[in-house]
Amino acid sequence: MTGIAALPKVELHLHMEGAAPPALAWRRAEALGIPAAGLFDGVGGYGWEGFSGFLAAYDRVAALFDTPEAQRDLCEAVLAASAAQGVVYAEIAVSPDLAAGADAGRWRACLAALDEGARAAEAEYGIEARWIATCIRNLGPERAEAAARLAAEAGDARIVGLGLAGDERVGRPGDFARAFALAREAGLGLTAHAGEFVGPESVAAALDDLRADRIDHGVRAAEDAALVARLAAESVPLCTCPGSNVALGVYPALAAHPIAALRDAGVPINVSTDDPPFFDTDMTREYEALARVFGWDEGALRALSRAGLDAAFCDAETRARIAARLDAA
Repeated sequence: MTGIAALPKVELHLHMEGAAPPALAWRRAEALGIPAAGLFDGVGGYGWEGFSGFLAAYDRVAALFDTPEAQRDLCEAVLAASAAQGVVYAEIAVSPDLAAGADAGRWRACLAALDEGARAAEAEYGIEARWIATCIRNLGPERAEAAARLAAEAGDARIVGLGLAGDERVGRPGDFARAFALAREAGLGLTAHAGEFVGPESVAAALDDLRADRIDHGVRAAEDAALVARLAAESVPLCTCPGSNVALGVYPALAAHPIAALRDAGVPINVSTDDPPFFDTDMTREYEALARVFGWDEGALRALSRAGLDAAFCDAETRARIAARLDAA
């Protein structure tokens, strides 16, 4: 790797099923005899229209990886693709609902398979991975509490946090306060999708009602100057995904994205890809676009990964090891 691709990167906002390479999903659909009409776009990606269409396509892809063996292969493929873009550490959203149907036995088997995939990827590519056990918002608070219990009781060292994803337009962050309290009591870091398709009030609610340690997306906080000042004063990290925001129509183009303004206001910013094959992106392209549109130099791009490591939920030993890799590059 050369240039921006070779820069060591930290990624904190990446969904396991959403990062599934389309070729792998295609082979899986064929093996299962599942019609793939409409799922692929004919040019190597996934086909979808609008946010609701994206969510539906995501669920179709996730359903393909319904066994521990498939989860293992998916994990290794996702981490291989990330490592090819210079990612040295990733925290990846994995859902007890999507991966295991909220069944404790299947969840344990899934985690064991994911660990196998992660170990293989680390040995082959040098990338380290941890999991954010993720509740699906549109499945409701009770399912979220069940997912939080599965995460808290798993005893899996790779699970470092609890997240909230799904359709941000459904319900309120406070509806999931109990799930987040369970995870907090278990010592897990807390993050939640907010400030993407719902305005700055959703970011404030994630902080106040869920006591989130960091926010996934969060960029619409830029619409509220007082909230931006709060994020900066409290050093709340935003795990932004500019390419995703543009692809989903939150902003018409990267030039209209508030990432630079948020950074300049002192908000801790890191960058990820969210669901890269759905949005025709990867970490190299994200960094290259920021350099091209906002004129960010190599130092500014390196700072994104340093900020990501600062916001990571990993233990101190892992943090020091990854910091040494960022410094040595």
